[in-house]
Amino acid sequence: MTALSALHEKHPAKRDPELSEVLAYHEALAERGLARFGPGPRVHCHTGLVDRLPPPGMPAPELRKRLKASQETLLAELARAMDPFPDGGDVMEVGTGLGGGALYWAQEHRATVTSLLSVPAHVEQVRRYAHAGGVGARIHPRLCSAEDMRGLGCFDAIICVENACAVPRAEWLRGARTWLKPGGLLAIADCFWVRPGSVHPSGDTWRTHLGSVSGFLAAAREAGLELEVHDNVSSRAVGFWTLTSELLVHELMTQATDARGLRAALNAVRMESQREHLWLQQGLLDGSLEYALLVLRREH
Repeated sequence: MTALSALHEKHPAKRDPELSEVLAYHEALAERGLARFGPGPRVHCHTGLVDRLPPPGMPAPELRKRLKASQETLLAELARAMDPFPDGGDVMEVGTGLGGGALYWAQEHRATVTSLLSVPAHVEQVRRYAHAGGVGARIHPRLCSAEDMRGLGCFDAIICVENACAVPRAEWLRGARTWLKPGGLLAIADCFWVRPGSVHPSGDTWRTHLGSVSGFLAAAREAGLELEVHDNVSSRAVGFWTLTSELLVHELMTQATDARGLRAALNAVRMESQREHLWLQQGLLDGSLEYALLVLRREH
């Protein structure tokens, strides 16, 4: 989603409402991520991979630890899919919230990271987190200005976690190819639809822009990017939403002060689960949705 602003600069009057919607989504996503997984410095705002569910009834602090670990597992799996990851290389991260991914690549892989962000306030926040994490010199947060980097061919890798769906894909992929050095990698972790009817009719910014795997790969080929890895990790993503539903119960129950409040909290959990989680879980289980790790290479 972050690269969207570079495209909007060409037609600001036409695109402003859509851009405002995306910015509001990113602000809310970061606020929720910080509340659940803060205080930082490595805060992630994306899906995780869970291989084994704990018994029901786990306390909220332990659930948060499990969920954060699952998010880092996703990043580790994406690095594995990019093998060999360009350790010490120049990486563009199309930012997910508060720079957790940027810190991960800088700390775990010694990368120099240009982190593109959607929300102006997040630029300074990511800079503070980078300094707190001891990698301030290797992380360069900037506000959605990919346009001025087109044609430079300066990145060993572009990493985009749950930010590839709400952009005009063909144009964004063509731009991504020009940002990459010859032989550079574009790594994507995102949810896609496999059957068109699987898209949730909610109007939510992220869900309404989910694209198809086949459509994305076709646009990538057209842009001159060759597919190297396509890992379907849907079954491992399901557990993340199961644990998130449990955490949601804890969060809403703490707000209840009496029996009436408790009933209201439980109803809110059911409504939230139906809207946010159950459709994802069902779609990932029945194959109508796919959570995929994609690695594409610019050959020349």
